[in-house]
Amino acid sequence: MTLSLTAASRLSLVATAALALGTTVAPIASQAAAPYYTAKLAAPADDNRAVAGGVAWACKDNTCVAAKGTSRPLRICRGLAREFGEITSFMTEGEALDEKNLAKCNGK
Repeated sequence: MTLSLTAASRLSLVATAALALGTTVAPIASQAAAPYYTAKLAAPADDNRAVAGGVAWACKDNTCVAAKGTSRPLRICRGLAREFGEITSFMTEGEALDEKNLAKCNGK
């Protein structure tokens, strides 16, 4: 005995699989779109891509963004400052580094 699916049944299975895949992939895509770190540099970056503080940075003018790294934000900020110079602001998930830690980031 062989089982046979009608055309409508096959279409329904394909639609269900596509919907399941879409709901699995969509949250991943939306997470990738938002940077975890955002830094403002005192001077525009010469390079638009760099690895600093253990993360890959993408820079345009004086703004750099990166995905989440494994180190503490201050350590990542210091690595970026060593690579690009003074950082005027550093944000982690939209939360700004306070003035005291920003000074430490810049080696002051």
